[in-house]
Amino acid sequence: MKYSKQTFITAFALFSLFFGAGNLILPPFLGYNAGNSWGLVTFGFALSAVVIPILAIYGYAKLQGTMLDFANKVSPLFAIVYSVCVYVISVTLPAPRTASVTYEMTIQPYFNISSFWLSVIYFSVVLVFVLNRNKILNFIGKFLTPLIILILLFIIGIGLFTEVSPINNSIFDNTFTEGILEGYQTFDAIGGVLVGGVIVISLSLQSNYSFAEKKSIITKAGFLSGLGLLLIYGGLIALGAHYNGSFQTDNRTELLSFLSTEALGNIGTVFLGVLVALACFTTAVGILTGTADFVKGIANNSKLAYTITAIFGSIIGVAIGQFDVHYIINIALPALMFIYPITIVLILLNALPKKWASKTVFKAVVLVTFIFSIPDFLQFLIPEENLEFIKSIIPFSGNSMGWVLPALLTFIVTNLVSKSFQSKEVSS
Repeated sequence: MKYSKQTFITAFALFSLFFGAGNLILPPFLGYNAGNSWGLVTFGFALSAVVIPILAIYGYAKLQGTMLDFANKVSPLFAIVYSVCVYVISVTLPAPRTASVTYEMTIQPYFNISSFWLSVIYFSVVLVFVLNRNKILNFIGKFLTPLIILILLFIIGIGLFTEVSPINNSIFDNTFTEGILEGYQTFDAIGGVLVGGVIVISLSLQSNYSFAEKKSIITKAGFLSGLGLLLIYGGLIALGAHYNGSFQTDNRTELLSFLSTEALGNIGTVFLGVLVALACFTTAVGILTGTADFVKGIANNSKLAYTITAIFGSIIGVAIGQFDVHYIINIALPALMFIYPITIVLILLNALPKKWASKTVFKAVVLVTFIFSIPDFLQFLIPEENLEFIKSIIPFSGNSMGWVLPALLTFIVTNLVSKSFQSKEVSS
């Protein structure tokens, strides 16, 4: 399998667009709490934060369209509603969170500046990059991502070879499931359906690649970026577990600061600050660019619509980015439980061969997924005891994954019924 220079640049860009605030602060704390079961929690985390997002990129390589194309097999109306929900959630939660993490870990410890003014400066620079989107792929892929990866590997490599106290046991009742659910908080599945379009458009703007060439570049780049994400996530989770007997905390950002200092000494805080700023910045740029691309597409390729969306998204980032990181993470949970199951099944269906993913299959599986994920969404809005009965009769609902088995059964049954009807029509 040959990899061109453009493939590696695209892979680096994909990695950087995925790797933002949550991707940096969540894995170490997950490993810290998983303790000696960090391998199992890594497996769960990798499913929702690596495998699913990279399958989304593969789906885009096949479609080479917009998010509307990603959901259009359900119905055009659903595609619009779903796309709007994804972009609204992305602009109001993960994008502002990048500013909040940057402030808490890079600015607040060293500079006397308010979170508001940091957000203003931060999203002003993000806006400049978004408005110059044709240069995004090369700049991020050639310069920012290699620096991010280099700093991370230094912290992980040195930290894991430091002698520490024995590792404690996991605090989780179901370590594997906790890994999957924590992977939701990275927003990477949503990121996959969002930044996939950014990559497709960026490649189209750069050169006259054919459909087959773009499919090859995006597919290979997705595979490489997935390997990179798996390596970094696994390293960060292992690093958190490595130190869970040597450091006591219930704060994600505090743990990450401790790990970098332990690995690299006082200069580790400087490296970490640079790392956080770069990782968060590239993700914010990717989110706002994807959102602006979407609005531009439904507004007849209007450059004005693109610019207005980018400005409006930056204003929202300033408004919400002032809040505490943990507050943003907590308020994101209901939104994630609502949109993530639907996103996951759309990604899986788009990645499958067409013969297994007809329009009928799309409609049936998405509908069933939505219905059976409602209790997981409602648990954050109403008293949990009101949902005890319904959650007791839905398999895996106690682990906030009650939609999985019904969606799988619907997929199998719908395909069997469809194939049966096709056989009868042929025989008649």
